[in-house]
Amino acid sequence: MSAARSRQSLLAVNERTQKRKLSNRESARRSRMRKQQHLQELTSDETRLKLENGKILERVERLAQGHQWLESENAVLRAEVAELAETLRSLESVLCYAEEFDGVATDAVEPSDHLLHRWQPACVMASPADAMLFLV
Repeated sequence: MSAARSRQSLLAVNERTQKRKLSNRESARRSRMRKQQHLQELTSDETRLKLENGKILERVERLAQGHQWLESENAVLRAEVAELAETLRSLESVLCYAEEFDGVATDAVEPSDHLLHRWQPACVMASPADAMLFLV
């Protein structure tokens, strides 16, 4: 009987070993499937992120061009403000000279542009020749 028990015990051990091997194979198969699915998700994410990155780069380029255009437009406007301010100062100096020369006060119109208020004229004409320089 001992041989029969030993044989049954051996069969039971062999059966458990087979079940364990089968379970391990199934677990490995599921692991490979999860790994494959994860790889597919990563590949999909990579494609999506590359497209998104391309769109962002295009937007950055458009914004940079717009910024550059605005900077050049701003420079032109600043130059125009400086030129107009200088013209205003010249005309106000001529008015000051004319007031001194004629002895008649003229009603100079205050500039309405807030950028030009900081350039208030100081009536400092030494001679009519100085005033004529501003008319040229």
